[in-house]
Amino acid sequence: MKPLVRRILRIPNRSIFAFIFLFSLSSSCLYFVYVAPGIANTYLFMVQAQGIMLRDNVRTIGHMIRHYTNKNSTSNGTDYLDGTNYTEFTAQSAVYLPENFTFSSQLPCPEKLPFMRGQISINMSEISLEDVYQMFPQDMDIGRGGHWKPTDCIPRWKVAVLIPFRNRHEHLPILFRHLIPMLQKQRLEFAFYVIEQTGTQTFNRAMLFNIGFKEALKDRKWDCVIFHDVDHIPENDRNYYGCGEMPRHFAAKLDKYMYILPYEEFFGGVSGLTVKQFKKINGFPNAFWGWGGEDDDLWNRVHYSGFNVSRPEGDIGKYKSIPHHHRGEVQFLGRYKLLRYSKERQYLDGLSNLIYAPNIVIDRLYKNITVHLVPELAPVRDY
Repeated sequence: MKPLVRRILRIPNRSIFAFIFLFSLSSSCLYFVYVAPGIANTYLFMVQAQGIMLRDNVRTIGHMIRHYTNKNSTSNGTDYLDGTNYTEFTAQSAVYLPENFTFSSQLPCPEKLPFMRGQISINMSEISLEDVYQMFPQDMDIGRGGHWKPTDCIPRWKVAVLIPFRNRHEHLPILFRHLIPMLQKQRLEFAFYVIEQTGTQTFNRAMLFNIGFKEALKDRKWDCVIFHDVDHIPENDRNYYGCGEMPRHFAAKLDKYMYILPYEEFFGGVSGLTVKQFKKINGFPNAFWGWGGEDDDLWNRVHYSGFNVSRPEGDIGKYKSIPHHHRGEVQFLGRYKLLRYSKERQYLDGLSNLIYAPNIVIDRLYKNITVHLVPELAPVRDY
């Protein structure tokens, strides 16, 4: 018996090295197929962003030099040569109400309140939900599910904040710590919906948003919905989450992109639409499994439906991203094919074909909607 075992275990060294080589080669191939494209895209954009920043700085310095050297010699009625608008490089000023402004409980809340001072102090240190509960006790009129509305004026807008979620338990309290005070300062009526994906399928951010939208409408007659990634923290409380300029891309300047818009059609991070608009475009597409592409498809749907996207001016749209890895989530390699047929798919895949069975738990600060996602929940016939 022992000689037989020895013969079986006596594997040639050449075979072992061949196995190790083939395993390493296949692992490298999988890495480059699924992970490397996203990393390469990020670093390529950072290089491009450096060039854009250098170009804009040179252009700004040039305008400033012309402004000061030719200030008294302009003939076009402005302080700038050739009618140049200097606000291209500086944020336009906005008039906010004074500190002694008196509210009326019988009138709609103003949109430019004295509490909205601009830049927010960001604290990325980890915090537990229990600590956040202590920051916002129940006597602050925050109802179950995180529902809040002002009492010193009539809320101008009712806003549902939808947060897609999986394995980011340390990020959610950080977002609440910053977002709740900001929305209270803006005197909006709001509530939070955390839509959590279970199962082994790759993450489907778009389908989670569609589910959150349907569930939110069962609670209240919301004016608009905000689609908010859990790792995006607003840096400016004047980034008004009201519904008056929808569709709106709030996260126009992300720190991970050096505060430069990656491309004109970029619609990721934090965006919003009115309830009526979201229904008209048939919501997000459900077919994007993995990260990437669903925001571009949403942009297409918005424009195919005749809407234009607005963005905050100047530094108001700045956000910090909580550092993280995709934790096993991969890029959706089929996104480019789907985007080519975005118009044909718009009314076949979205709110209209979605089937799901949620498990709902109401927390003090949010409503948790847990769903087990599989492709069969959003069947699409050929187009």
